[in-house]
Amino acid sequence: MKFAKEGLPFIFAATMAALIVSAAAYEWPSVFLTAGAVVFVLLAVWVGYFFRDPERQGERGAALVIAPADGRIVQVVEVDEPAFMHGRALKISIFMNVFNVHVNRYAVTGRVSYTHYNPGKFLNAAVDKASLENEMSSVGIECGAHRVLMRQIAGLIARRIVTYSRPGDQAQQGERFGLIRFGSRVDVYVPPTSAPRVRVGEHTTAGTTVIAELPV
Repeated sequence: MKFAKEGLPFIFAATMAALIVSAAAYEWPSVFLTAGAVVFVLLAVWVGYFFRDPERQGERGAALVIAPADGRIVQVVEVDEPAFMHGRALKISIFMNVFNVHVNRYAVTGRVSYTHYNPGKFLNAAVDKASLENEMSSVGIECGAHRVLMRQIAGLIARRIVTYSRPGDQAQQGERFGLIRFGSRVDVYVPPTSAPRVRVGEHTTAGTTVIAELPV
């Protein structure tokens, strides 16, 4: 199994802790140490599972918008987005729980022309207020005549957003552009006349699920 490189220190630390506690339980048998060993082994397995980075394939196309994240659709709504879209946009929000793959992928192919990071709070990423107040990192892409904005938003547990994108980079649909650690959300903004292909409550797979079609 492939793992995200940002997760390797966490995987190493969790594995070492599990080995140490397990060795102690073997050397000095007790209910307390045995229970601790079980907990640390399960934690190490979960940390590895959280940072898994599977290869993804799916439908591709200049008119398609692909899900940048695994998770559940929590919002499909038209809003104002002044920073990069400069007006009305259709926002599609994907909430990632702690069991989802947290590697994020480009929704479209194009040129990265906007990036912005701002610190903030760590509210529940599933609520709408998180889009305004939480720590977040934005990546704007120009794809032909359209603009598409992806916004990584930290959640209750997340304290670190990783974004590889820099202005001038070439974005390739389905390729990795970042990661959010331990529970979070990604908002995708597309032109308001785009046709959504998902509804609230549906689940997405990053790099595979088509979430919208751009206007012709």
